[in-house]
Amino acid sequence: MTERTLAAAVAARPYPQFNHWWRIGANFTRCMAPAISESWQALPGNSGDLAAVHACVEEYMNLVYRRPLRPDLVEAFAAGAVEPLWSGEFDALSYGFYRTAFELADAQAGAGTPAAQATRYAFTQVVGRRFFDALLSQVALELPASLATQEEFAMLRRALHRLGRFLLEEGYLRTHFAFRFDVARRPDGQPIHQTADQVVERLRRDGVAYALYEMGYPALLPSAVYLFNTLGAAQHHSSRTIEELFDRIGYAAAEAPDFDPTNYGPELVLELWEIRRRA
Repeated sequence: MTERTLAAAVAARPYPQFNHWWRIGANFTRCMAPAISESWQALPGNSGDLAAVHACVEEYMNLVYRRPLRPDLVEAFAAGAVEPLWSGEFDALSYGFYRTAFELADAQAGAGTPAAQATRYAFTQVVGRRFFDALLSQVALELPASLATQEEFAMLRRALHRLGRFLLEEGYLRTHFAFRFDVARRPDGQPIHQTADQVVERLRRDGVAYALYEMGYPALLPSAVYLFNTLGAAQHHSSRTIEELFDRIGYAAAEAPDFDPTNYGPELVLELWEIRRRA
């Protein structure tokens, strides 16, 4: 875990592209706000006092966007009732709730310990699971029972497409979503050579296949980078949601463990994913 402060992280990597805010859709907010706030409230050792979250959000707004915090924004988000919500506000709120959640994990298990890291990741997974549950009331996702056939794989791809369209229409992603199964190489240049029509066979034969997740201007990119560069972990809202989608059809799927959001420009954030058949 780095000791860099938020001010130092912002100075090292400013994101002027995000100073022009865009609207976050009400359907997304209705799903995400309770997912974050209820998961945060349920953390062991959490008193439920929003003062620490409020302080983090206010500091973030001042340093990153140089704008005052809207009165009662934190409390309204915690109650699931924010309309309208703007991209920079969601970015700041995500930072505040996740920073305090990660720091609470450190306090409970010891900063930098495997137990703290596991607790942090578990928190991101719980948020993703709750968001996915709420999302099902907004988006018709027909999920396959498995990925044993090309027909089931086609169902998966349609579900991912619908999820991506929701994230774009609701403003979580501003310009682009793609979840691709044609993979030529890892981000480090190592070859993979996988085409989409090989995924089913790879999973059957080897138990593992790959994908590339592409995002254009995710609203939380600044806070993800700043959390990663101050605490060594980030939120990955949509990634944990997609992880939950795969989990419900019997597969463990996530971005490669060495993924660092700092390395990508906002126009195309790229994650290499590994998809594994559960035993």
